[in-house]
Amino acid sequence: MNWRDRISIDPAIHHGKPCIKGTRVPVSTIVGCIAAGDTPERILKSWPQLTLEDVTAALWFASALAGEATAIPADEDADADAE
Repeated sequence: MNWRDRISIDPAIHHGKPCIKGTRVPVSTIVGCIAAGDTPERILKSWPQLTLEDVTAALWFASALAGEATAIPADEDADADAE
């Protein structure tokens, strides 16, 4: 699967954050849900406009980004550490 077929970055949509094409669902939301323990099936119930391929593309996108990381981002989400 080529995640580029399913993810777009458009300054006019969701402040230019990566989203699933044709939606306003950010990739970060999907990846965050998976990280929090949600299943792909739960995500699809919450966002019925998505497909399993969209969820998979979001994970591949995150994997590609992680593979290119040269630094650890600043701690912007202190709430995540508190859980």
